[in-house]
Amino acid sequence: MKEFEKNALSWLEGDFDEETKKEILILKAQDPAGYEDAFYRNLEFGTGGLRGLMGVGTNRMNKYTVGMATQGLANYILSHVQGEHLCVCISYDSRNHSREFARIAADVLAANGIDVFIFDNIRPTPEMSYAVRKKGAVAGIMITASHNPKEYNGYKVSWSDGGQVTSPVDKEIVAEVAKIKDPSMVKFSSDKPGSVSLMGREMDEAYLSDLVSLSLSPEACARHADIKIVYTPLHGCGVRMVPEILNRIGFKNIIHVPEQDLSDGDFPTVVSPNPEEPAALKMALEKADETAADIVIGTDPDADRMGIAVRDNAGKMVLFNGNQTASMLTYYILNRWKELGKLGKGKYVVKTIVTTELITDICRKFDVPVYNVLTGFKYIAEVVKRKQAEGGEFICGGEESYGFNVGEFVRDKDAQVSCMMVAECAAWAADQGMTLYQLMQKIYAEFGYRKEGLVSLVRKGISGAEEIRQIMVDLRANPPAQLCGSPVTRVVDYLEPEKTGQPSSNVLQFFDEAGDVVSVRPSGTEPKIKFYFGAKGDDADEKIARLKEQLVS
Repeated sequence: MKEFEKNALSWLEGDFDEETKKEILILKAQDPAGYEDAFYRNLEFGTGGLRGLMGVGTNRMNKYTVGMATQGLANYILSHVQGEHLCVCISYDSRNHSREFARIAADVLAANGIDVFIFDNIRPTPEMSYAVRKKGAVAGIMITASHNPKEYNGYKVSWSDGGQVTSPVDKEIVAEVAKIKDPSMVKFSSDKPGSVSLMGREMDEAYLSDLVSLSLSPEACARHADIKIVYTPLHGCGVRMVPEILNRIGFKNIIHVPEQDLSDGDFPTVVSPNPEEPAALKMALEKADETAADIVIGTDPDADRMGIAVRDNAGKMVLFNGNQTASMLTYYILNRWKELGKLGKGKYVVKTIVTTELITDICRKFDVPVYNVLTGFKYIAEVVKRKQAEGGEFICGGEESYGFNVGEFVRDKDAQVSCMMVAECAAWAADQGMTLYQLMQKIYAEFGYRKEGLVSLVRKGISGAEEIRQIMVDLRANPPAQLCGSPVTRVVDYLEPEKTGQPSSNVLQFFDEAGDVVSVRPSGTEPKIKFYFGAKGDDADEKIARLKEQLVS
């Protein structure tokens, strides 16, 4: 008998509910390939937690796999964390089954004697991060699959600082979860259960108040309160917070896309609820043209990332990419910090290594250190935690994949504070007679035009994995001598942590004399290898095309 058949049989004959067993039999009869995929392995609990298709089976997100993951997390907490009062904060987004999975996680933790604070309804990932520190929790759980299609869900773990777990804790939790081989090993009841308490408006108020305290231009916001902003939560939980925070800093013209205000895990108006994709913002852009709005803002389902569109000089709506938004906000925030006399020793910015070097140039002008970290906001949060212990102060930081954060209240990317900063940046620019589009052009004029591009090569199966491995081997053995004719002056290999000061990671970067950069890294979660291109100069658009041809063709 094949392994997947053994796994399926163990569910059919085991202590599983009848509805689950019925679904297995239907799947077997109607979708043999899906039946095999559902049981051929256990859904992997990686360093970022769980993420996968929802449904019955060992390789799916369901109440049993969520329960097993939570038992492993509980075992780790109980064996590694000292203290009489251990508690965990839990939040969830609008995805199908998110509330159910959150309640299962709460029940398992409580059965293990760990107290739980769970939100009374959908809330953003960054508010969960905020709540962890506010409640003095040992960890946080967010049920979300971020911007993935509707068939997916996920389970993301944060640690006591509110940031996503990093080494060595992440690997130790993974090891504990791997020990839970069967749902029978999961505790659902106990003689000494922990308590389960709801969080609601009181936590919202604390969160919003702290974020509003980071506002830098209240007078400008008051002068330009009539700026028209179209906002869409893309059926996610940003609808609870983003309009509220924009209202609190003075903006009165917040225009909704009513169909997308509906919190619906089927995401009925979009193929993918991802603000990186132009198609996801189509209805918001149409609403902007209908209402003559100045700005469009969209957030993903768990409201930790945002995408924006602004009007160009011809009045046409144009989308900013994540590098542009992060650069513009960094420029605005550093200008305001300087004007307010807040800059000085110990203040710093963080970005990921694949995020635009324009941020580095901007920080250099203001004499502000910028720290580069590996891809993933958890590494930004790790720097914040370390520097805070040294007396440093985090100004802001971001990544090219549309994540940004300001201040130290949240240790993850936060669309709420990012939306607030975009709106007040627009007001600040308006004081100088500029739109956000014109502000971006001013930044390019001052620091040089930059253009970024990304190519993802998908290579599936064993042969694909070998091809990806060989690409990295070849690039290490024969790195490019030039990029678009400009000599390569520096090669950085992140498998050499003693040289980079970063955790070991299979990433290569090539920098040339002209200011261009190429980064190459295999994905840790998908069968693909990613090439990140950054070009500088008036011909940057053309150079991106040439770099793709040089390295990917």
